[in-house]
Amino acid sequence: MEANMTAQQAVVLRIKELMKEKKLTINKLAELSGVHHSTLDAMLSLDSTIKNTGVTTIKRLCQGMGISFSKFWKSKLFDNLDYEE
Repeated sequence: MEANMTAQQAVVLRIKELMKEKKLTINKLAELSGVHHSTLDAMLSLDSTIKNTGVTTIKRLCQGMGISFSKFWKSKLFDNLDYEE
């Protein structure tokens, strides 16, 4: 786990973690969640300019992955995040 991580970085890592666990590609998750594949691709890329993934998008991704919204947040990734301005 990366030290001094931002909330957005933690969200991206959590999405990638869950995708790996469920063996989902970006295209498959896009299909299941209704989030456009280009949005997902941009969000998950290393050089992403997205600074804040919206709650609605996270909720849709959770539905697509078949998990509850609360389960998404149950990860040590969200412990000790940096404060952001």
